[in-house]
Amino acid sequence: MNKKFSSFSEFYPYYLEEHKNKTTKLFHFIGSLFFLFFLISFCIDFEIKKIAYAFLSAYGMAWFSHFFVEKNKPATFYHPIYSFMGDCLMFVEIIAGKHKVL
Repeated sequence: MNKKFSSFSEFYPYYLEEHKNKTTKLFHFIGSLFFLFFLISFCIDFEIKKIAYAFLSAYGMAWFSHFFVEKNKPATFYHPIYSFMGDCLMFVEIIAGKHKVL
């Protein structure tokens, strides 16, 4: 659904609603870990392909979980910036124990 949002604080509850299933959150978390791994690896050796690996692993895992687990369309399709911000915040909140993934 292509809703309009005027701020990230307005968007984030919608983002969480689109990630109700803990398996979807787990796939996002693992994808974000891979993203960080490849980004850090790129910063060490400057192999440009690692930037592609970072995005492919993060979005691949997230989109897979939306299509086959959550059965909805990724928010990235309509709100790419807010969605990226939501991924980052949810990642931190999972580490803090706010969301169950197992």
